Amino acid sequence: MAIADQVSADVKDAMRAGDKERVGALRLVLSELQKAAKEGSDDELAILRRERKRRVEAASAYREAGRTDLADGEEKEAKLISTYLPAELTEPELEAIVEQAVRESGATSVRDMGGAMKAAMAAVDGRADGKRVSGMVKAALNG
Repeated sequence: MAIADQVSADVKDAMRAGDKERVGALRLVLSELQKAAKEGSDDELAILRRERKRRVEAASAYREAGRTDLADGEEKEAKLISTYLPAELTEPELEAIVEQAVRESGATSVRDMGGAMKAAMAAVDGRADGKRVSGMVKAALNG
């Protein structure tokens, strides 16, 4: 079942349950998925990652502005979107990917980080945050 179909079914279930917050969040996600499909994009996971990232950034901005009520709502939506994404990589899994990427790219210093990051992000395939990967690559290159 495609992710959009699953989200659509979940919208209906949330409507039956009377969960207005969940219905609203899922409708926004479904709208983005449908819009991307019309534009010819079939990478539903990339769309979900983008939407989750937007929610996380908005929550951070709201927290900095002292609006914890809005930040909590954004975090709930990000968590909801995360349920449709593959599981995040564990630390040992990510470390193994980073070590292999550094080895394959031939990077020896932080100046060579671009090649190592490119290889690592391709292998990670969205299952870890770019900041987390960047930190590990930096740590691996600094020795």
